[in-house]
Amino acid sequence: MRGAKSAKWVTGAIIVALAATACGGGKSDSDDAKGAVDPNGIFSVELGEPEKPLLTGDTMESNGSAVMAGLFSTLVDYKADGSLEMINAESVTTTDSKTWTVKLKPGWTFHDGTPVTSKSYVDAWNWNANVKNAQGLSSWFADIKGYDKVHPEAEGATPADKMDGLKIVDDSTFTIELTKATPAFGHKLAYIAFAPMAESFYKDPAAGGQKPVGNGPYKFKSWDHKKKIEITRFDGYKGPNKAKNGGVVFKNYTTLEAAYEDLKSGNVDVLRQIAPKDLPVYRQDLGDRAVDQPYSAIQSIAVAFYADQWKKPKVNPKVIQGLSMAIDRETITKTVLQGTREPATGWVAKGVLGYQANAAGAVTTYNPAKAKELIKAGGGVPNNKIFIQLNADGGHKEWVDAVCNSIQQATDVQCVGDSKPDFQADLTARKSKQVKSFYRSGWLLDYPLNSNFISDLFRTGAAGNQGGFSSDELDAKIEAADGAATLDESVKAYQAIEKDLVNYMPSIPLWYYKVNAGYSENVSGVAYGQDGDPILTGVEVNK
Repeated sequence: MRGAKSAKWVTGAIIVALAATACGGGKSDSDDAKGAVDPNGIFSVELGEPEKPLLTGDTMESNGSAVMAGLFSTLVDYKADGSLEMINAESVTTTDSKTWTVKLKPGWTFHDGTPVTSKSYVDAWNWNANVKNAQGLSSWFADIKGYDKVHPEAEGATPADKMDGLKIVDDSTFTIELTKATPAFGHKLAYIAFAPMAESFYKDPAAGGQKPVGNGPYKFKSWDHKKKIEITRFDGYKGPNKAKNGGVVFKNYTTLEAAYEDLKSGNVDVLRQIAPKDLPVYRQDLGDRAVDQPYSAIQSIAVAFYADQWKKPKVNPKVIQGLSMAIDRETITKTVLQGTREPATGWVAKGVLGYQANAAGAVTTYNPAKAKELIKAGGGVPNNKIFIQLNADGGHKEWVDAVCNSIQQATDVQCVGDSKPDFQADLTARKSKQVKSFYRSGWLLDYPLNSNFISDLFRTGAAGNQGGFSSDELDAKIEAADGAATLDESVKAYQAIEKDLVNYMPSIPLWYYKVNAGYSENVSGVAYGQDGDPILTGVEVNK
């Protein structure tokens, strides 16, 4: 997602993040409305309650990421073509993909006025990686030499305080030594886990998660839990993406339908998604303010491999293949989802380096007869019934019902939606291993490489691997792909891995996302990036 935002679980259809570059979306009429823009104006965005405190090492879902996108800047970001743009970094260089040198731009400060230095990055990465701090994104630092010392696998082991691979050269320069050559590492640096943290954070980390002190274009103002979060423009910001507005109010909604009604009445300015119920009418309602564009995210149904249903006995991939072929993606995307999604033919989203059409072969093609045959060949579905877990606040009920109906009609396997009240409850059930069969999984790019949709979801122990999938064979192939001599070779190796996923079926790909959203008459310059997020800094508030 515009800056490597891994572990970016999509709450509904979209996520808000760090994108600094637009790749389409709403038009800006500020040039025509000269003098009609309030540079200090505040606008509002629809949002759900973040799952956790706002920590750079533990924010891995869309609601929290939306806020972090404004509060923190990383070393690099992505341009519309997927190439890197220097943000807080003056340069990120390497000659062998194993040792990297980072030079920082001068004059950057945190929102509390303290300078952003090499130490700000090194200390933050060491803290986020340390097993004692239990950060959900700690595995993002596994490439760095010495990660195993700060995050030992053995229970009770005393972790080191620092990774051996991080060395401060001076206030504006530091080096990163990896355990092996990793051509994609530079792209990962855009992810929020690699943001710097102010010295004040370490005095009270709990407070830091409630009132973050960042280095981004906006500074934190307030958080009224389950109601709203407010951030305001940071006038001392030195980055290229300075805010064209005075700040943002993230308004909490428990349903997308309520948010849409507020948009029409002018009580919220920017939506990140439209509920299925309103998809047939939103273009007519909003006119030029309706947004309909592709972005790099994919919807799937992930398997809870730890569930008794699948581990006693261990599920045969043929069963999952059969269930996949029982889903009529073409009809569901055209009817229930009103043409706002495109049937997926693989596990990697469109718009990222390494995307390939038809990577999954026939298993994403609707074929009831073959579906029954595969399920029977794999030993059948235990109890002949499955559940698909979803969050009720994300606009998923309609399509989950449609998927279940398709499976039942094609195979006679009973299928039921298991609805959780909100995204927090959904994630809690996943992390506590309470998912009964499957859970709906939306994944948005953290960096524009196919590895992000494979390694970060299906590698054993990866932050995004919440279904418990594990394969020593696949892990070895991923490790080899990560250590390829060049980025191009790594991408090609991951393409081969993607085609091989059909033999494992860690999840069932459903469809590629599109941004279906809209904005009010109170704002202009609204655009959405490759990650599907509204680009906060570019929004202009009309007088």
